[in-house]
Amino acid sequence: MFEFWEMYFPISGVKTSLWIPPLVAFVVSVFTSMAGISGGFLLLPFQMSYLHFTSPSVNSTNFVYNLVAIPSGVYRYIKEGRMAWPITWVVILGTLPGVFWGYQIRVQYFPDPRSFKLFVGFVLLYIGIRMLYEVLPSSEKRYSMKELDAKFQEMLKQMQQAKERGEAVPSKPWVKTIVFSIHVVEYEFLEQRFRINTFKLLALAFIVGIVGGTYGIGGGALIAPICVSIFHLPIHTIAGAALLGTFLTSVAGIVFYTWIPAINSTTWPPDWSLGILFGLGGFLGMYCGARLQKFVPRKVLHSMLGLLVLILAVVYIGQYFY
Repeated sequence: MFEFWEMYFPISGVKTSLWIPPLVAFVVSVFTSMAGISGGFLLLPFQMSYLHFTSPSVNSTNFVYNLVAIPSGVYRYIKEGRMAWPITWVVILGTLPGVFWGYQIRVQYFPDPRSFKLFVGFVLLYIGIRMLYEVLPSSEKRYSMKELDAKFQEMLKQMQQAKERGEAVPSKPWVKTIVFSIHVVEYEFLEQRFRINTFKLLALAFIVGIVGGTYGIGGGALIAPICVSIFHLPIHTIAGAALLGTFLTSVAGIVFYTWIPAINSTTWPPDWSLGILFGLGGFLGMYCGARLQKFVPRKVLHSMLGLLVLILAVVYIGQYFY
């Protein structure tokens, strides 16, 4: 009955129904884009385990998904005035060279699917732990972040009530840049200022780029939790910056995997058709997720994603040993 909708993708060797990639990408992207994550870190395990696409080309195909899916989410965050542009540029500057080295590591040291799954498992384990750690109210910074979330929700409530009464809607919570230099980045959100050392963020972004290039996610899945948990920046301002950074590093990742030989003069171009199918679902999902993010409590979002990521991490690490 569904054979008409099945398609064979020659580059990846995958045969699947046409509706499966966009549907999976849509569901994943709705939730992950709320946390500033493209969803590629979950789609890669899906491609490897369910579609049995395990060659290094799965990484570049994941980058294609990012390329197609991310613009809708970025557009929504820009429209709502929640883009921390200085953070975005520093993240891009650090992750771009890191993605190149990540590509070299992937094709030279992790060509075997079994060893690569172990690497993926540990990356997922880190992401999951960081997300769950964020929901623990164990520091003064987190208490202040909780208060900021409450203030943000109250502002949204006032905007909605004013809209229902036909009154002028209060201004949106724009992110305002205070300082942007080679030494420090400082911006204001909801009358609260956030300050970060430029060099520290740049160094971490470079490391994230290496891991993201090796994994095939561009780094956004790592940079968002790092900015929130280590630098104590609000997720409502970081999500858009992380997505845009992931988009641009994904462009570089596709170039590296497609045209720059790494070992034995071999390149690993993406399966464009499969990547675009995932991307179309992700495009719709990210727009919906970016639109809905302001209504979802940070604690609920991080708990849900953290548990899911930890489950995947345990499965992948376990598959290496058994």
